[in-house]
Amino acid sequence: MAAKLKKGDKVVVLTGRDKGKEGEITRVMPKDGKAIVDGINISIRHTPQSQASQGGRIPQAMPIDLSNLALLDKNGKATRVGFRMEDDKKVRFAKTTGDAI
Repeated sequence: MAAKLKKGDKVVVLTGRDKGKEGEITRVMPKDGKAIVDGINISIRHTPQSQASQGGRIPQAMPIDLSNLALLDKNGKATRVGFRMEDDKKVRFAKTTGDAI
């Protein structure tokens, strides 16, 4: 199945404690059905000090389920993603505006 959300997409969170927040996808994990969004679902990780890093309490973005994310269209509204053929190429498009992504 083709990926509806990809790395670099601007998304908005639909549910959860970060509902309404917007960010950019930094990593997608298709096997788990999750993605890491910059600045969303932040958790504090306690890491020990080592020669390479300082250690301490480090905020880290945790994975969020893909079903809780929606792509932002050019108007800044949440939209669903569709697929269509343009010049023998499969293209993603925003269902609200019909524009290719």
